[in-house]
Amino acid sequence: MKISINSLYICVKNMNRAILFYEELFEQPVTERDDIYSVFELNGFRFGLFAYEKMNEEHSFGSNCLPSISFGNREVLERKLSGREICFPLTAINGNWVAEIADSEGNHIELTAPVN
Repeated sequence: MKISINSLYICVKNMNRAILFYEELFEQPVTERDDIYSVFELNGFRFGLFAYEKMNEEHSFGSNCLPSISFGNREVLERKLSGREICFPLTAINGNWVAEIADSEGNHIELTAPVN
């Protein structure tokens, strides 16, 4: 059996605000823009933003499932952390620098970079 995970989405309250946040974080424009579901194509992986309220869906925000986004080195990671709400401070764990931030919508996002 072959299994692959090619995408994930997070729920957002304000699509435009979320797109701006992730365009800055990823340093690239959104690939597919839509009022309900927008997508960033990241090296073959689809990172989606879902405006759940426009579809009248219930959603509870939490920190039990964290998208983990890797950057090439600690310097880039520290730049990405600058000025953001830090939920978990930059820490070396098992060969990686790891930190957690809150995005513009209240989702927690893990950011990592290899320890060199």
